[in-house]
Amino acid sequence: MHFKKTSIYSLITIAVLSSCSGKKEEEKTVYENTKSSKNDQNIVHLSQQQLTTAGLTTTTLQNKNMLKLVRLNGKVNIAPSHISLLSSIMGGHIKSINVINGSHFSKGQVLAVVEDPQFIQLQQDYLVTKAQLESARLNLNRQKDLNTSKASSDKTLQTAQADYSTLNATLKGLEEKLRIIGINAKGLNSGNIRSRINVYAPFNGFVSKISVSNGQYINPSDTLFELINPAGLLLELKVFENDVNDLKIGQEIAVYTNQNPDKKSNAKIISMVPNIENGGSSIAIAKLSVPNSEYIMGMYMNAEVSINSRYTLGLPNEAIVSFENKNYVFEDMGKHTYKMIPVTTGISDDQFTEITKADFFKNKKIVEKGAYSLLMMLKNKAE
Repeated sequence: MHFKKTSIYSLITIAVLSSCSGKKEEEKTVYENTKSSKNDQNIVHLSQQQLTTAGLTTTTLQNKNMLKLVRLNGKVNIAPSHISLLSSIMGGHIKSINVINGSHFSKGQVLAVVEDPQFIQLQQDYLVTKAQLESARLNLNRQKDLNTSKASSDKTLQTAQADYSTLNATLKGLEEKLRIIGINAKGLNSGNIRSRINVYAPFNGFVSKISVSNGQYINPSDTLFELINPAGLLLELKVFENDVNDLKIGQEIAVYTNQNPDKKSNAKIISMVPNIENGGSSIAIAKLSVPNSEYIMGMYMNAEVSINSRYTLGLPNEAIVSFENKNYVFEDMGKHTYKMIPVTTGISDDQFTEITKADFFKNKKIVEKGAYSLLMMLKNKAE
């Protein structure tokens, strides 16, 4: 009996050990299969036919003299010094408005006409004073002659001189008032007195706002128009923190709109705001080298700045693919096998992109033409 019990216990122990051993082997197999499956997610195997269709070519890291191209974006703005509020020198009723919002105008163009009886009175006062001054001039000359022969007193001569000087000063003042409201005093006579004055454009530009209506009475302090001088057009461009040190005042940049990316204008950075905002960016202020009437306030703009060149290791742009906001390259492993490897990029130009931490990729064959096709195959495989 004792022997039988011992045998039974032994059999049970063997069975338990066998069971444990089987589980470990099974777990090991599952782990290895899982590990293998994860590795396979980044590997593409091509058949000979697929290889021929894809037309893959390979390349290696290349030492290139590259320009860093910094891309910026922002909006068009106007310098405060080039935004003007235009009013009438004297009050009156708006007789006509000759522009609309957005109208372009030239310096000296009539923007509005104002009418008021005071304009008539001002011209009348000028003509009357002019006539009185001529009379005072003749009287002064006469008193000088009389005083020379002692036929009149010195006091009378002094009075004549004072009258002449007073009227002359009054006439000059009225002449200046007429000049300010746009009336040429030299050509004024009783036959061309008018009740209206013109409001002229002080520079070339466009109307951004009209604040009056026909028939409205305006005071000299009332604003008629808000005018924009395009010569003061500025570009406010966002600069990310890692690019701030690359930009300097005086640098030339190329700017363009979203609608016409191929039509670029030259501009120059005139100011850098010494502040990093919460979003990790600063502001660069640029001014166009030549005014462009197509750019209007509030328009979104793009800009490109070329930074000094440097020698660095890089790959052709075609060799680098992006997926879910990350960059990858495909290494040729041989035997029609290709492995997708994450890569960190630096500066780029039209042909090449810098590869940082490039030592890992030295002497590796990297797919150039066909890299995107491999990415598509890999994604389809994963799905």
